[in-house]
Amino acid sequence: MQHGKRTRYIHEGRYVAEVEVTLVEDDTSWAPYLSLEDAYRLDDVREALKSGDLQSAARHGRVYEMRPVA
Repeated sequence: MQHGKRTRYIHEGRYVAEVEVTLVEDDTSWAPYLSLEDAYRLDDVREALKSGDLQSAARHGRVYEMRPVA
């Protein structure tokens, strides 16, 4: 079983959070997959962004605001 770090981007409304997760790679047909903790953490970040709680979302990664350029 191998573990690899990856970055996942959660987009909700006008915000994007950059969250680092660990992908588990093994010989099963489900590989690669997230740990249960990482999956819950991504859900928490999405809910925080949806509700506008940027401080909670920023505990798990970087938060960016998207703005139109044109």
